[in-house]
Amino acid sequence: MEKIIIAIDGYSSCGKSTFAKAVAAKLGYIFIDTGAMYRAVTLYAMRGGMVEDRERLVAALPEVRIEFRFDPAAGRSDVYLNGENVETEIRRIDVSERVSTVSSIPEVRAKLVAMQQEMGRAKGVVMDGRDIGTVVFPGAELKIFMTADPEVRAERRYRELTAKGERVSMEEIERNIRERDRQDETRAVSPLRRAADAVVLDNSRMTVAEQMAWIDRQLERFA
Repeated sequence: MEKIIIAIDGYSSCGKSTFAKAVAAKLGYIFIDTGAMYRAVTLYAMRGGMVEDRERLVAALPEVRIEFRFDPAAGRSDVYLNGENVETEIRRIDVSERVSTVSSIPEVRAKLVAMQQEMGRAKGVVMDGRDIGTVVFPGAELKIFMTADPEVRAERRYRELTAKGERVSMEEIERNIRERDRQDETRAVSPLRRAADAVVLDNSRMTVAEQMAWIDRQLERFA
């Protein structure tokens, strides 16, 4: 099949990145984790005390460089912020609590959308985020909107964080997820929306194998 753009949007902690990585590996496509890009900018803002200082952050945006570098040992692409591997730091819950605030700034979104569009210019990419099918690549050949019950998402996130040694509570995580949903849906710039031509994947009670069988069915029309 000819190379296409696969745009995956949806709520936080739905497993979008894990799913997107698996689809990219299956097709030999490039995976671009746009959520990680917003987390990297958020980390940059936190380090500089700029989360609540929009003017300073906007002025500093030209200094922000974000790259994805493949780590053969880990079998994944790590996020680099100005040459530093920040893959672990950007997954912390304190970053999660601030990413919606930073990502709602129009200048931040404009910078990252331009970067994402350049990354996908040659097609053959799987990109996940909140506005890929509606803003970044409205002409994507395959658009997927992922969702899952908030309680299921909280449990998945809890397992992920505790496996990394973080001390968090299920209640704290579910509050964070529901608040992020509210912020993502109501922000003025590029709110989370299902594109009219997107297919919905509710993976609340689906195994990884069932999700991969589902994507196989969606790709049949491009064969």
